[in-house]
Amino acid sequence: MKLIVFDLDGTLLNNVSKISSFTHETLQLLKRNNIAYTVATGRTFDSGQAIIHGYDFMLPHIYSNGVIIWDPQNNSLSLDNCLTSEEAHYILDTTLLQKITPFISAIDQQQQHYIFHPTITHTAEKRLLDIFKQRKNIRVLPIKHMPKGIDITNISMIGDGNEIDTIQQDINTQTHLIAYSGPAIEGQGLKWMDIHHSNANKGSAIKQLREQLKVSEVICFGDSDNDLSMFSVADESYATANAKAEVKAAATAVIGHHHEDGVAYYLRERFAL
Repeated sequence: MKLIVFDLDGTLLNNVSKISSFTHETLQLLKRNNIAYTVATGRTFDSGQAIIHGYDFMLPHIYSNGVIIWDPQNNSLSLDNCLTSEEAHYILDTTLLQKITPFISAIDQQQQHYIFHPTITHTAEKRLLDIFKQRKNIRVLPIKHMPKGIDITNISMIGDGNEIDTIQQDINTQTHLIAYSGPAIEGQGLKWMDIHHSNANKGSAIKQLREQLKVSEVICFGDSDNDLSMFSVADESYATANAKAEVKAAATAVIGHHHEDGVAYYLRERFAL
């Protein structure tokens, strides 16, 4: 069994974070030809689900850079390498020092998803909070309501690029933490950032799926530094034209731009779809 694994943002999605009609048709062709595929994304469970719902991703999904594996066939969720309470508090202190609001993604024992947050201070953060509140399967609450012992999958934020860079430099000095960041689609010099336990990565999650699904070959597609771990465990790896230089260097080959359906065009040619 071959398994195709897609990153979402900057890879399978276009520049407005959507699956284009052409890419959707390509996914349907993969399904008709019994070619297995799934996603491995840095997005949280609720965010990723909102993007791919209705596109027939039937095999287990990887969310939050490997912290979450979700199996839609039996409605089961597994967690690995969540943030400890001490790590979460360190992140909170570091972000609040830069006047950036951290959004804490967490899951309780009943698999209810939450986002907890301190006081919102900036317009971009308010817009992001409004997006969170519109999602059906997630509870958004002030941080004072966060219970002890809840599983914290990741902490994300949006803010001024210089302030985000300062936070990232600090976080990446911590042995058990890793931060990924990039330009926010809102522009205006804003960046997003996502912080996880350093042991959480797409590559480790893909190893689990390889064993679970009896996969003989993994072919993956990505564009950013959080994709390097899955490139390292894949049999073939492809970077989109918009990918970071280090991702292109690690890839088997470079394909088309994410906003020009680069992944879909490659798949159609590769598998004669």
